[in-house]
Amino acid sequence: MREERGLSMSAFVAVVVLALLVVAGLVVDGGAQAVAARRAELVASAAARAAADETAAARLAGREPDAGVAIATAQRVLAGSGDVTGEVRLVAGRVRVSTTTTVEPVFLSLIGIQRLVGRGAAEADLVSNR
Repeated sequence: MREERGLSMSAFVAVVVLALLVVAGLVVDGGAQAVAARRAELVASAAARAAADETAAARLAGREPDAGVAIATAQRVLAGSGDVTGEVRLVAGRVRVSTTTTVEPVFLSLIGIQRLVGRGAAEADLVSNR
């Protein structure tokens, strides 16, 4: 009878330890994913802002901005960001930047999750509102 009690306690401890590892994974790796998403959002914002800034002089002068130059500027910002990838599109006079970055989990890799994705997006007007 005494041996059965020891086995049930061992199973209980194993389940509790596993649950604690999963909770730690959610906290630590979830935080890492939130940081990755924030970084992706910041890079997207920087790229969209750079595209708008590049065409600011033309817009202030009342000329049509060069969308190709704006897109190239946003792509340079994306290329210089390191671990963040993305795409730049021009839609109805607005530059739209979508970004993605990944982070490798520390604890959640123990249960088979090999990467976590952070996404961001931003847009900026390239045409004046006159």
